[in-house]
Amino acid sequence: MNGADLAAIICAVAFAVLVIALVITLLKVSKLIDATSATIRDTGDSLIPLLDELTETTKSTNKQLEKIDVITDNVVDATSNLASLINSFTTTIGGPLLRVGEIVKGVTGLLGKKKK
Repeated sequence: MNGADLAAIICAVAFAVLVIALVITLLKVSKLIDATSATIRDTGDSLIPLLDELTETTKSTNKQLEKIDVITDNVVDATSNLASLINSFTTTIGGPLLRVGEIVKGVTGLLGKKKK
């Protein structure tokens, strides 16, 4: 056995160790890929019911918002009607009350002057 044979044996052993290390690494990567696939599959299975529930929740929320829109419109109408009623009341009653107040003030002023 000469130096070249010894170098060839060392290279062969080093190559065998390298191949074994690569095989071990590939097996670990394969297990990792399998675990990742299982996780993705489980996530997909649990995600579908969650999306269905989210869809139902969104539909229910939209129905409630439609009801709130109707209520809001009714409140706007009621507020507008109340403002019109107050305006009518002020116009109808307010003017004569001001005149009565002026008359009372005038009469009070006259009575006050007569007492002096």
